[in-house]
Amino acid sequence: MAQPQVLLLTGYGINCEEETAYAFQACGAKTKIMHVNDLIASPETLGDYQIFVVPGGFSYGDDTGSGNALANKMRHSLWSELMEFVAADRLVLGICNGFQVLVNLGLLPGGSDNSLGERRGALIANSSARYECRWVNLATADSDAVFLRGVESLFLPVAHGEGRFFTTPETLAELQERRQIALRYVDNENRPAAGLFPANPNGSLDDVAALCAAGGRIFGLMPHPERAFRMNHLPSWPEYSALNPDTDWQKDGPGRIIFANAVDYFS
Repeated sequence: MAQPQVLLLTGYGINCEEETAYAFQACGAKTKIMHVNDLIASPETLGDYQIFVVPGGFSYGDDTGSGNALANKMRHSLWSELMEFVAADRLVLGICNGFQVLVNLGLLPGGSDNSLGERRGALIANSSARYECRWVNLATADSDAVFLRGVESLFLPVAHGEGRFFTTPETLAELQERRQIALRYVDNENRPAAGLFPANPNGSLDDVAALCAAGGRIFGLMPHPERAFRMNHLPSWPEYSALNPDTDWQKDGPGRIIFANAVDYFS
């Protein structure tokens, strides 16, 4: 398939769909932004796409917990179509609030028997009890995540009030053993953040920043790769461009590879 089709949700506080669609388009995909109510009205539409994305934002204002209300809406209205979608050789991406939605839905991390639908973790209020908006260093873990092929480290922004991954000790050990932890927060020297702020911006258990389901086709992360798609998105760009005036501002940023890997999966 030369040009995969990407469906991105919008509505009820999702607010990163346009830049996420741009990132996929720039990597060669065709995109469609659809309001969740329109998808619920025609759920069979999901089958026309190869990549399904729940972008970042603050769906339902994070009422009842971040991502919870939208997850419940999707569970009661789209569950069978979602199960058909993930059973096929397709990809699912959740960014920030989208990651929270996937965890609440039970699409991440999934059960020990690879089943989906049981909530086995949560993304809860940051340890700082504040909204954290900053850039973070990330290291890839040994996982099967399709979106992270060829990636060793990343520098991406976070912007969330509820990003602290929490689960039982037994589930955490299982995720480690099954290689479902996809990204971890690290410090400026690529050492484990060890739960310490600001390298770990939210206090996440085991410095978890991203998870994948078994097989690596369902992926969610708290950082925003679409906000680091071009070099001029980086906070160091003003100084760097002043010292290197001939640098192309459209040069690939660190977040691009996540979208490129998803598109390349279908090439």
